[in-house]
Amino acid sequence: MLRVEPLLITRPDPHTIIATINRPEAYNAINFKVMEGLEKVCDEIEQNEEIRVFILTGQGNKYFASGGDLKEFAKLKTEHDARLMSMRMGDILHRIESADCWTIALVNGDAYGGGCEIMLAFDFRIAVKHARFGFTQGKFYLPPGWGGLTRLIERVGRSTVLFWLGTQALVDTESALIAGLIDVADVSAQLDDHITKISEKLCANDRRMIQTLKQGVTYAQKHPHRESINNERSEFAKLWASEEHHNRVEKFLKRKKAF
Repeated sequence: MLRVEPLLITRPDPHTIIATINRPEAYNAINFKVMEGLEKVCDEIEQNEEIRVFILTGQGNKYFASGGDLKEFAKLKTEHDARLMSMRMGDILHRIESADCWTIALVNGDAYGGGCEIMLAFDFRIAVKHARFGFTQGKFYLPPGWGGLTRLIERVGRSTVLFWLGTQALVDTESALIAGLIDVADVSAQLDDHITKISEKLCANDRRMIQTLKQGVTYAQKHPHRESINNERSEFAKLWASEEHHNRVEKFLKRKKAF
């Protein structure tokens, strides 16, 4: 019998890793095998400094991820079991959120419940125009359990979060873009070309620069204005003294002289 991997990993170039949730028969729902695959991706990102962009998407064009696999997770009956599952997925999303590379949720179709929580852990969310976002946890008498409540508030604000979760809202791409839930909406036919161009631009700098930018933004969110500016100045000076900076300036000046 042919074994079908629940998470497909591809490397189109040395700087990019793409993971595709490959469970179309289950609407790309997240089960323990998908979690295991994502943990392996995180290991690779943390061990391989050449990776600059990580993209997560779903198989097909109907679903990005429909949330947790209720058939599999229904076996978890106790508070302890639920906490362990939540902590495992939460740890995966924390590793993605704090990765020293760019991360993109390429939302190829609908995202429901935990699927929305997953995409919120990524730096950027790029969605096809036919995608819908369902905050449906309440239908199963649950709040978000993978960090989605906190991350959603950070994106769209308290009132919108409570309304979406309280009504189990189904949000279209245009509304999601206006609210700030996603960063880019694109038509399916152009999506592959669009993501390739974005990925190429994001790969222009190495992990040190990516880390500096991402950690600088996180620092600014958590510290007072003046303290954040001092930190920004310190990181600026470190990279100014780097060999890479001086090489690029020299190359630029030589090009200018050629004209």
